[in-house]
Amino acid sequence: MTYIELLSPARNLECGLAAVDHGADAVYIGAAKYGARASAGNSVQDIATLCKYAHQFKVKVYVTVNTILYDDELQETQDLIWELYRVGVDALIVQDLALLKLKLPPIPLHASTQMDNQTPQKVLALRELGYQQIVLARELSLDQIRQIHQAVPDVPLEAFVHGALCVSYSGRCYASEYCFGRSANRGECAQFCRLPFTLEDSNGERIVEDKYLLSLRDMNRSKHLEEMMDAGVRSFKIEGRLKNVSYVKNITAYYRQQIDAVLRRRTEYQRSSLGEEEFFFTPDPSRSFSRGFTNYFLHGRTDDLASPDTPKSRGQMVGRVKEVRPGCIIVAGTTPFSNGDGLCFLDSQGQLQGFRVNRVEGNHLYPAEMPDVKKGDTLWRNYDQQWEKIMARDTAVRKIPLHFTLSETADGFELKAMFNEQCSMFNVQCSMFFQAEHQLARTDQTAGIKEVLSKLGDTIYYAKDVEICFSQPWFIPRSMLADWRRCLIEKLMNNNVTYRDDVSKIQSQKVSEKASCFNFNISNRLSRQFVADTCGTPPSDALEVTGILPDGQPLMTCRYCLRYQLGWCPKFHHVKSPYQEPYFLCSKDGRRFRLEFDCKKCEMKVFHA
Repeated sequence: MTYIELLSPARNLECGLAAVDHGADAVYIGAAKYGARASAGNSVQDIATLCKYAHQFKVKVYVTVNTILYDDELQETQDLIWELYRVGVDALIVQDLALLKLKLPPIPLHASTQMDNQTPQKVLALRELGYQQIVLARELSLDQIRQIHQAVPDVPLEAFVHGALCVSYSGRCYASEYCFGRSANRGECAQFCRLPFTLEDSNGERIVEDKYLLSLRDMNRSKHLEEMMDAGVRSFKIEGRLKNVSYVKNITAYYRQQIDAVLRRRTEYQRSSLGEEEFFFTPDPSRSFSRGFTNYFLHGRTDDLASPDTPKSRGQMVGRVKEVRPGCIIVAGTTPFSNGDGLCFLDSQGQLQGFRVNRVEGNHLYPAEMPDVKKGDTLWRNYDQQWEKIMARDTAVRKIPLHFTLSETADGFELKAMFNEQCSMFNVQCSMFFQAEHQLARTDQTAGIKEVLSKLGDTIYYAKDVEICFSQPWFIPRSMLADWRRCLIEKLMNNNVTYRDDVSKIQSQKVSEKASCFNFNISNRLSRQFVADTCGTPPSDALEVTGILPDGQPLMTCRYCLRYQLGWCPKFHHVKSPYQEPYFLCSKDGRRFRLEFDCKKCEMKVFHA
């Protein structure tokens, strides 16, 4: 049996609890420090609360400790990890190799996508080191994922399926640190790739002016989940540790439904946690933050990657401008609007502009301030007042189905509760014996017994079915039966909450791959020693330590390619560019960045000019 995990993000405790309720099999969250999202830290106490709640459903909690570390942070990191282990955290998502040399508790380590996990050789090396789950690079195709899985079939592979995209390979972007002193590898990315640039050739001729040339759309692979499972993906990860609770609810619920649809057809795959969700809304990813969607290299290079007009969310397309009147915009389409909606459009310069709707009368919109829209303009809704009201309410409930069996014994009765066999990994049952006199009932008691045993109130369980195994129709007082049920459920809950997979301590081994030492992002003595022992040569220290970018080191290495995007790829388009290379990205603050195209690797590199 192959277990499938839906892994959802949590900015904070509220988001984590919502992720569980809306169908996550695992949740990843940042601790107060070292979590690669400096503005999304959480106390150990909050993480403990999340673990206690999540573990009732056998949902795992992963904590991100995936920044690179400085020497004076190593002891604090070690102490933090012990605290996280004691409160029940199931695994850590990590980047820095120093963690292999710290004195850690027996807690699984997952190799963050920041480790640039692209090849079978790299994943094999990580397995040899003891990493128990590998977060793959976002840029990999189905064929590349399949090759990794075939090489290392015993290692669970984790892949992103939804959310924002970095244009550079993760862990290999130094633009934010170099330009702004804010390290992406330290959780402080300044989002260099979401800035506007002008593209010039070597003669200074402008090719594209003032566009968001490195800004990508958001990933959405919801229609390709079965293909990804067959290629070897076992954990489906939603990006979004900076997103709000509305986003977490909607996107988690949507992917829960999509994955469940596959699991119903493909019984060799099974969900990796317990529970069934009831949603009180219709999940729809187009109604949450997005820059438009792409499946991002899953089937190779495509034309739908870029979002050059804006790095902001456009949201859902809601119609076109039919007519503009003084103080009023008439929209062609059938989409209903609400007072307070936020709409946006592209102006005549191709820039995204937004406005708030003050009043709605059918398809007549009365903005708070009249925007410069024109007939035929496309409108998107990036703030949906009605949707946000729905999402602010209770939107889901998650319950574990139980199968009750009530049987007679020689001197009383046995009441047994068993998790419904939706997940054989957690085929748990709990039983209790109760002494009681066998009294014949005057009438059939079946319906009454089932009614009493099914009253589970606000617990996390519901009675899927009740089986009564009597040789004769025995009478049991309702109050006694209710006491038995309460005792059994209390015992079941106490047994159920103490869930965590403990493992043996990771044993450091030699790595077979001779990877570029710089790309290990060495920032402390332990990782420096580890890589020196492994590679046989002293490694280069990270930019964050030296402040100096080594000669020949790009600021970014991207699978996304501007030459391809503009239609001048010699490999795919066979069209020669009318402009003289090299090209340069020019930012508004006067900086210039040279582009280099490596057609053999099908990559674009960004260098400081």
